[in-house]
This record gives sequence, C-alpha cells and structure tokens, in this order.
Amino acid sequence: MAPYESEDSQGAGRRKVARYAVPVAVVGVAAATIGLVPALADSGDPDLPQITAQQLIEKIATSDTEQLSGTVKIHTDLGLPSLGGAASGLTGGDAGSSSADPQAKLTELASGTHTLRVAADGQDRQKLSILGDASEYSLIHNGTDMWAYDSKSDEAYHAKGAQASGDRAKKQSPEVPATPKQLTDEILKASGDSTSFTVDGTAQVAGRDAYRLQIKPKQSGSTVGAVTVSVDAKTGTPLKFTLTPASGGAAVVDAGFTKVDFGRPAASTFDFKPSKGTKVTEADKLPAQGKDRAEKAPKGAAALDGLNVIGKGWTSVAELKLPGDSGAAGLASGSASGDMPADAQKFLDSLGSKVTGKFGSGTVYSTRLVNVLITQDGKVYAGAVTKDALVKAADAA
Repeated sequence: MAPYESEDSQGAGRRKVARYAVPVAVVGVAAATIGLVPALADSGDPDLPQITAQQLIEKIATSDTEQLSGTVKIHTDLGLPSLGGAASGLTGGDAGSSSADPQAKLTELASGTHTLRVAADGQDRQKLSILGDASEYSLIHNGTDMWAYDSKSDEAYHAKGAQASGDRAKKQSPEVPATPKQLTDEILKASGDSTSFTVDGTAQVAGRDAYRLQIKPKQSGSTVGAVTVSVDAKTGTPLKFTLTPASGGAAVVDAGFTKVDFGRPAASTFDFKPSKGTKVTEADKLPAQGKDRAEKAPKGAAALDGLNVIGKGWTSVAELKLPGDSGAAGLASGSASGDMPADAQKFLDSLGSKVTGKFGSGTVYSTRLVNVLITQDGKVYAGAVTKDALVKAADAA
C-alpha cells in the first residue's frame, strides 16, 4: 500500500487516474446489454439423461442451492495490465480510507488469476476470501454485520444493521461477479432473440457430473465467440463459466470450482472479530465525509449516469457523455499527454487507434472483448463489439 499523501495530492492523483483510465473504467458497461433466448438441443452423452437447452436453463433458474462451500479459481484476461491499486480510482473509492474497503479490493478481480474461497448459508450468511501468496482478504456477511478484512495491512471495514444489507452497503461494496453462478446470472438475466443455446455434452467439474450449456451470439459484429457454462446435474448450480472471444485464443473469463461441497458450512465460518491492534473503519463514521468523498471521486465514476443503449442483443453499444472536465477530449486528441505519466501514455498508445466517421473523430481503445470509442467532443461508446461495429453505432447515434 502506498504511503499516505495529503488530501489535495490524493484528489489530484485520482483525477489523473480518471483521465487516463477512462477506457478501462467503461470496459464492463456492455455486459448488461447482452440478450439471450433459449433454443432446444440434445446432449446425446450416455452418462447423463438427455436434456434440452431450455430445460437446462430452467434447471439453473429453479436451483434452490442455498448452502455451499468451496474453492474457485478465476482468470480474467482482457489483454490489459493489472490495475492493482489504481482500481480504487475507477470506482470512486477513497484510497486513504482503508485497504480493506471492498469497493477498491474487489475490482482487482477484473484482471489476472485469483483463487477464492466461498461459503454461503442462505441469504444472511456469505463469505468470500481472496487468497494471496502470504495474505488473505475476506468479505463476510453475517446477519446484520458486514466485515471486510485485509490480513496484509491488518485493516478491517465494518458495516452494521441497515448499512450491511441496504442500499448504502451495495454502493460501497460493488457486486463484482466472482463465482460461476454470478457470472451466469449476469448473462441469463437479459433476454432477446439474438442467441443460440445448445447442450454441448457433459463434463466433470470439481468431482461433480455436469451438463455443458453453450451460448453463442447469432448476430455478426460481436466480439464474443461463445459462453460455456458447466451446470451441476443434480443441483442446477453453475460450476464453471468460460467466455471465449470471437478472435480465438485463450478464454477472456474462466471461473470454476476446483472443490465444492453442498453441505451447510459451520456457523463459525461467518464469525469475525478484529484482533487487538487491527485498524477498523466503521461505515457509520463515513457520512460526515460523504460530501468531501464525492467531490474528490474521479469524474469518470459519475460519468456512467445518463447511459443510453444503442441497438440490442450482443451488438448493443452503450453511449454516455463524460463531464467536460474529465479530459476525454484530450484523450481522444492526444493533447492531454503533457501532464500524463509516461507509463500511462504508453498504456494508452498501445491500446488506442484513431478513427473518423459521421460522428467526427476519436480514439478506439481495444481489449480482447470490449472496444471503447472516446470522441473528441467527450462522448463514449462501449460494447462487446468489433471496432467497425462500434464506429457504425457512433455514426448512427
């Protein structure tokens, strides 16, 4: 963790992060716009009864699994360097508050390989731990308490009562998909007529028999090749989630259980009490800082308000207007590079390519899944679509 700086220097640093991290901040915008509709297919695998894709989707939807524990390995490869501590700047977190703040910590799952331990006992008790080489970060919800603990810094974050389960907790603890079920729900919760569903045989995942549900876009122009979900044959719980890009190569997202147990976890799993000397940040002490924190939050974080969606299904494109002082115009034209760190400029140069069209001119920043166009007048277009499809959407808008 970097040494503490003055509030003024922290604010300036976060604004600089926002200026050159805008393309990364909007990488996930298009995920919620993907539409899916069931189609029928047979598995044909003799080891499990035949099932249609429609039946398998219904099996996922009606799964009543409330208790489980296990180990999940998640690998995310968007083709970007790890964001590390800069992740807090993308979510509006206050880097000076606590290293245990979930708003900053959970965004690290957006890149690299991570091993997680998960446990759940109904709606009131859940635990997720991110395992490091010699450290562990845990997020624990137990009834009216929510604790987050970073063993590396020996810091904890605590919310209680309504703050642990209400809107405030959701805002401070972003729901970053971290398990196969959460990732699958993100895909299946939207629907449309642009998707092909098939049952692609069976698999063994974490020692469990599973059906493989394959999801593919019917539309051209999407950067998504296929999504494959391995679904536990007995419980209907997604055990493994893999998203491969249309360009081929390794998966962009690959998350799966390596161990899983559907028994009820011990009650002590969800107990937490900070040790003597642990620095604890209480959520109920933060309201007095709310205005100050909001003023210092990166403008890019607020820029997601007023989102407009162009098109539908897999080729949907999100359009938004960034604040005038966000530096977006400078990013698109290159004029902002004068006060930008050399590493940040190198990062942008490696991703960006200049484009023109009816919309004017701008720069497209590319990952293996999402393309982001920032126009010279400060508009942003983002989607899991090809560069040509993105420019076409911007022209149409």
